Amino acid sequence: MLAHTAPHAATQAARRQYYARIATQHMSPLWEVLGALVPPSPRPEAVPAIWRYAQVREQVMEAGRLITAEEAERRVLILENPALHGQSCITASLYAGLQLILPGEVAPAHRHTQSALRLVLDGEGAYTAVDGERTTMRRGDFIITPSWTWHDHGNLGKEPVVWLDGLDIPLLRFLGTGFAEKSAQSAQPQLRPEGDSLARFGSNMVPVDFHQQPSDPTPVFVYPYSRTQASLRVISHSAPDAHLGFKLRYVNPATGASPMPTIGSFAQALPEGFETLPYRCTDGTVYVCLEGTGDAEIDGATHRFAESDVFVVPPWHALRLRANRRVTLFSFSDRPVQQALGLWREQRA
Repeated sequence: MLAHTAPHAATQAARRQYYARIATQHMSPLWEVLGALVPPSPRPEAVPAIWRYAQVREQVMEAGRLITAEEAERRVLILENPALHGQSCITASLYAGLQLILPGEVAPAHRHTQSALRLVLDGEGAYTAVDGERTTMRRGDFIITPSWTWHDHGNLGKEPVVWLDGLDIPLLRFLGTGFAEKSAQSAQPQLRPEGDSLARFGSNMVPVDFHQQPSDPTPVFVYPYSRTQASLRVISHSAPDAHLGFKLRYVNPATGASPMPTIGSFAQALPEGFETLPYRCTDGTVYVCLEGTGDAEIDGATHRFAESDVFVVPPWHALRLRANRRVTLFSFSDRPVQQALGLWREQRA
């Protein structure tokens, strides 16, 4: 192999002058940046991070004393990746935040091209309405507001309710396709009884004349945690996967594809004392602990987590999970986008 020798000082000076001249015509030399643009392995800017709910809950509640839901439109504290400060994202393609709604409040109806998920963490008595149908929000429920669907939130109960928001805001910002529209009404009229979409589409059946277009959103917008728990409990009688434990992905029941085309979502159970083998994949993933306690070892650094804690594993970072008590995790990532483009990779050590 030939060794590269440093260019002569005169050559270096000539190159600098050349680079300066072509810069005036908005051009630059690829050979100076090729290694960074096409690296031998992924180099994500995002870094591992954890938000411990017991530590941040008071800051979430303080927001409720400082600003109303009507003023804020959505009272949310964004979970910013420490390496992406000011960019309103938890990974390069995903946004996450903790939303608070107090008793008697309504977060007014709007719609946007961004797809969104809600994972209920704390409190009860709130609801989400999507295109005229309400669903009561219970801890662990996974709720979707698909792209360009009308949605509002309200709290008919007696205690504050907090949920995790996950959206594809950074991805749509990159594509330049973000649009939003406010409704003339703060709350949507109820067009269907609660549970209607789940009854029509969530029981291995669909209406006889139903046909799903590839671009249509999932007809089911709530995935009750009670059903998730039941599924994980039954499959946990078999042998766990050495790298994943017991892991399922949520699907659009009409197609088997991801409920949202840009965001994949998963539920995972780890038996008490179970420890996974190292695993990494190209989709940066946001995890939420719904039950139990454990450790997430990310590229050798250990992060202890408990119920309602949120942690992020950037792309191509090795993850090992340990369950001190039986653990249930919810997670979401941009895997459907990567798979659609043929980019997704995984590695099982």
